[in-house]
Amino acid sequence: DHHVNYGSGSGLQDRVAFVQTDPGQHDASIRLADLQVSDTGTYQCRVKKNTVAVHEVIVTVQ
Repeated sequence: DHHVNYGSGSGLQDRVAFVQTDPGQHDASIRLADLQVSDTGTYQCRVKKNTVAVHEVIVTVQ
């Protein structure tokens, strides 16, 4: 099960996608399209395997 969780009212549903078709193949990179000034903030990407957080990346967009 591969999915992206969006914050409520974030407007990201149509602009965030996995780069690879199957992120389960060791590349869970995501792409944020049409970056806007209103996207400023902190984003967290957490990759889990067997319900245990394996990797976590926090990115700040300014």
